[in-house]
Amino acid sequence: MTKKHTRCCSCTCNTMANTENEDNQTTKTPAPTATAELMIRDRCSVKWRDGTLLPAEIVERRPIRRANTNHTNTKKTKRDADNTDEADKNGDPNNTDQQHNMEYYVHYLNHDRRLDEWCSISRFQLDTLDSSHRHVSLQKQHTSSRKRKSTASDAMHKANQELAELEREHEEMTKVKNIHNIVIGNWDVETWYFSPYPSEFSPCETLFICEFCLKYMKHKCSYRKHKECCEKRRPPGREIYRENNLSVFEIDGKENRVYCQNLCLLAKLFLDHKTLYYDVDPFWFYIVTEVDNEGAHVVGYFSKEKVSAEDYNLACILTFPQHQKSGYGKFIISLSYELSKREKKVGSPEKPLSDLGKISYRSYWTHVLMHLLSQSSKQGKMKSLSIKAISTITAIKVEDILSTFQSLNMIQYWKGQHVIKVRQDLIKDYMKNSKPIRLCKSEYLTWEK
Repeated sequence: MTKKHTRCCSCTCNTMANTENEDNQTTKTPAPTATAELMIRDRCSVKWRDGTLLPAEIVERRPIRRANTNHTNTKKTKRDADNTDEADKNGDPNNTDQQHNMEYYVHYLNHDRRLDEWCSISRFQLDTLDSSHRHVSLQKQHTSSRKRKSTASDAMHKANQELAELEREHEEMTKVKNIHNIVIGNWDVETWYFSPYPSEFSPCETLFICEFCLKYMKHKCSYRKHKECCEKRRPPGREIYRENNLSVFEIDGKENRVYCQNLCLLAKLFLDHKTLYYDVDPFWFYIVTEVDNEGAHVVGYFSKEKVSAEDYNLACILTFPQHQKSGYGKFIISLSYELSKREKKVGSPEKPLSDLGKISYRSYWTHVLMHLLSQSSKQGKMKSLSIKAISTITAIKVEDILSTFQSLNMIQYWKGQHVIKVRQDLIKDYMKNSKPIRLCKSEYLTWEK
């Protein structure tokens, strides 16, 4: 039986509603409803899935695809077809009915791009249309920005230019989702972002992916045949962790290049700024799976560099949407630190972290540090517990420990060094309200350096 997974809208709708009033205070250039022509970069209120009107910007537009039932008068010359395509893209102000035959890819302002979607004209509140942005040149914006920074050094200026150019190229290339949902195992999952699958597989509405070898197919019949003949029932590499039905496999990106490349392409559908697609050789991949009679089903993974000058113990982390809110995120983070302990190193995730990444890591660091302080307090060892000692015990970098204690108001600077300001009331309150979380248990980890 196929299980349907869709994007969770309950939390995002509340967030959107909180900022809607603020966004709607911006000056609009209303257009008459009857003659409004929607173009790329126009802004308008759009009806969200719960009926709420939210400010959005048009990113792309295209003709609505309809099945053609009339086969007698459908012949076009190449020039006619080209002219029609160009008119569809740019709009024809003389055709007032054209917008009803178009659909628009919108980005909801001040919200994550994973909420972007195609909308019909019926969802637009046309009397809120603001067309003042359609003629703004992005190049001019960046040029004026560069002029304001002209006092910076030439080297820094050039680096900023190159970074800005890369950001523009990335945004332009990935602005529209090319695959709308995937079928993997018994799950039908709605995707969040663009992923650079080969052109013969995208764009497409549904991509079919083998959950064991991660091979991807465009057609259901090919997928069905592959499932019948695929002999893989677990990821490649070696199993390094087994706790009941939870298993983790370590994979060398160089030795299993195709599998890891397929994994990265799959992960990019749910990660906005991941750039690792094909250069997988310098990385280790750790695949977290749930095991049953059918095999080991992938629920998430993390990757890390084989050699990291910055002591990063994690480069990329993902729990796939159909397995989120099951505690796997904290498990994966704790696994990365258990590996650091085995290596006798301290580690930290690759920076910068996303907003969600910061929340997850701050939650994990707080959990580990508060439990350590509580245990040390009971054992009467608080006086001997320094920041450096905590780092050695937990494998968490000193700067991450300091930032966490600062967020808890539990650190002070005294005689030239940072000292823990023990707050027993805060520790007891945290321990009282702390909920059990899924962590990696060292006794089940068979990995050795």
